[in-house]
Amino acid sequence: MNRHIESVEKENRLDPVTFEVLKNGFVNLVDQMAEQILRTCYSFVIYNRDFSCALCDAEGNTVMQGTQDISVHVGTLHLTAKAVLEDFKDDIHPGDVFLVNDPYRGGTHFNDTRVVMPVFHENRLIALMQTNGHWADMGGSTPGSFDVTAKEHFGEGVRIPPVRIYSRGTYLKDVVNVIVTNMRLPEERVGDLKAQVEAAAVGAKQLGEIVDKYGLETTLTAFEEVQNYVERLAKAKIKTLPKGTWETVDYIDMDPEAGDGLIPIKVKMTITDEEILYDLNGSHPYIGCFLNSGFGASLSAAYAGTKTFFPEIPLNSGFYRVVKVELPENSVVNAPSPISVTGFCSGAYEKIMNACFELWSNIMPERAIACSFNLEYLLIGGTDTRNDESQYFMWYDWMAGGHGGRIDSDGVNATSPVFGVGLSVQSCEGQERLSPVITTKHEITTDSAGPGKYRGGCGVEKGGVLTNLTNTVMSYCCDRSRSVTWGIFGGLPSSPHGAWLNSGKEEEQFLGTIFSNVEVTSGDTFARPSAGGGGLGDPLERDVNAVLEDVIDEYVSVERARKDYGVVIREIDRDLDLFEIDYEATEIERQFIRNNRKSWLETDPILVEKLFQNGEIDKLDVIRRYGVVMDYAANKALHKSTEQLRETLRKRSAAYWN
Repeated sequence: MNRHIESVEKENRLDPVTFEVLKNGFVNLVDQMAEQILRTCYSFVIYNRDFSCALCDAEGNTVMQGTQDISVHVGTLHLTAKAVLEDFKDDIHPGDVFLVNDPYRGGTHFNDTRVVMPVFHENRLIALMQTNGHWADMGGSTPGSFDVTAKEHFGEGVRIPPVRIYSRGTYLKDVVNVIVTNMRLPEERVGDLKAQVEAAAVGAKQLGEIVDKYGLETTLTAFEEVQNYVERLAKAKIKTLPKGTWETVDYIDMDPEAGDGLIPIKVKMTITDEEILYDLNGSHPYIGCFLNSGFGASLSAAYAGTKTFFPEIPLNSGFYRVVKVELPENSVVNAPSPISVTGFCSGAYEKIMNACFELWSNIMPERAIACSFNLEYLLIGGTDTRNDESQYFMWYDWMAGGHGGRIDSDGVNATSPVFGVGLSVQSCEGQERLSPVITTKHEITTDSAGPGKYRGGCGVEKGGVLTNLTNTVMSYCCDRSRSVTWGIFGGLPSSPHGAWLNSGKEEEQFLGTIFSNVEVTSGDTFARPSAGGGGLGDPLERDVNAVLEDVIDEYVSVERARKDYGVVIREIDRDLDLFEIDYEATEIERQFIRNNRKSWLETDPILVEKLFQNGEIDKLDVIRRYGVVMDYAANKALHKSTEQLRETLRKRSAAYWN
């Protein structure tokens, strides 16, 4: 054991063995709750791990989370617990269970529905068990409850303030019916609810066994000490860091009501002797679609972005004591009721996380990581006509994509978003059994990774065809079609997001990154690529043999090996993976790029627009060489957005080029 850890443990009121046993016992308790949900849930979304659990103390503070909980949930579960305590105060009894999903009371969005179960010992409230599952539909104007056009939450689904659903052990069926009757597939919602309740009961039973074995006071002391331990550990780490203030900005693509112009999210971080302070003042006012974030979700984004750089420190309320966040009211990062926030995950949340990544990459370059791809959801809902008994279906999918390049290695390919690294990639076979949607393509996308000395991870393209269905609509929640996933330390952006309907057909439509209630019919096809991660370091410094390996693996095309890395490769036999590097031509090409790349970023966007329209350059040239933001539906350059993007490229990329 190193001296640092030893000194932290010496301040503990429990002996080291008891402390470690109970600390890990609490982890096991929460993981047992998760296992119960996984085995009993009704929803395919929850089955693919869009859920989290927590053990909270009697004041609502998080004592322990699970080992595979997704980022956004764990930073908000203590707020939900405190909301229940605030509303019900002394009117909480053994056998009670509460339900809440309110994003304006510390939640995230309406789909993340939390069950809170108080735990008593001899009529004394000692803990709160919490299970949070993403319910696939909460009602509202759109199947899946993701309505881009909703400016207020009334179109997004049922808002549930803390409400009692079990009273002294009695299930309040009438209360639950009022809630789920306003949702599509109410039987499935009740199934998920009861799975979450049973999971909380598993946690309560486990805690009872711990109390029986170690005694109540020892257990409650362990609750405190686990949090105090994390606080001391975090403060000890902070003391080793440089002190000062750092700031950056990331962007949401647009406000649909405002047209051209990226939506800034400004993040300023200050490190003092014992605290990390985030100030998001200067971020844009809330916008006219659902990509805004509420207070709790933005708080969680700062926690998660910070925690990524401190993997050795456990996460509970002790960590929250040393990470403070100031969120301006009426902003895109702290939208008030009733402003819509359901798309926060694709909007403000991951922008805050990636901004934190950039700030910490400057402070702790040994753990640096560039921007990662943006979370996205594609939702298809309607009537399944595959059998005689037509029934409602909900196809609800998220994509894998690429994480940012790292300080000494490439980014991870085809993985979960930073929003929820515990999420599983959904089984295509499972989806096809449950819904009349067949996956026709699911593969890594060549050239999707942001170029760099260490390239970003590759994105994925997923396509499908609709089969036996009627009365069906499609919706999509994403971002970064304009504020494209960026690189750092000289690295380049990856590729724009966006979904296509009937690609390659006469009725082909590019639908963009946010749309709702697009009518679809049997036989329609769709495709959407996820982005790769941004690159880290100057692409011209990438080892030429690493570029060759990427070409062999089809991560990079021969053409983009030349354009992005300046490596000239001749294809001899693709089937046999035979290629040859032209070293002399590579030296000439790299010098050509060095001589011109800064001036490319100053090219008139109108000229770039014409080059693109004439087919002389492609989408990746537009972004990576010229830093121009296009409206691809109209094939027009967006001048304000372009200047905003170019400013970030000058700072994150061009400033590091020789």
